[in-house]
Amino acid sequence: MTAPTETREVSSNAHAGQSGKALQKLATDHGVTTIADIVVSKIAGIATREVDGVYDLGGQAARVVGKLRESLPGSPSLTQGVSVEVGERQAAIDIGIVAEYGVAIHDLADGIRTNVISAVENMTGLEVTEVNITIHDVHFADDDDDSSARAGEPRVQ
Repeated sequence: MTAPTETREVSSNAHAGQSGKALQKLATDHGVTTIADIVVSKIAGIATREVDGVYDLGGQAARVVGKLRESLPGSPSLTQGVSVEVGERQAAIDIGIVAEYGVAIHDLADGIRTNVISAVENMTGLEVTEVNITIHDVHFADDDDDSSARAGEPRVQ
């Protein structure tokens, strides 16, 4: 059980050099740059969707709301399933996903963390202190086939 803690410490130290320089750019003699929570949420959401093995973001309720939102004109929500806390120099990110069946979940979580930390730190200059991932469900490819076949058929004859 100590391995994840050691990994987290190593990854934090690996990013310290990069983000230290970027953090200096957030507050300069010419002004302060403030990054809104929604910006970090969108970056994290996009970075998560880029990882192979992620079927969707959010728990059941978030996905239902997301489907309703998609039916309205405009773009789909890039922040679905993502919540963040952004400070002056650091950000903590919580992500909920639905994984594709057959993907090693621990590898998927590592890939998401790596991609999200890299994207957020490179684009914002904030240090990402943690990325917590919750796997809400596993998606089977057969689920799509069954639901589309049953969509046109009434359940009761």
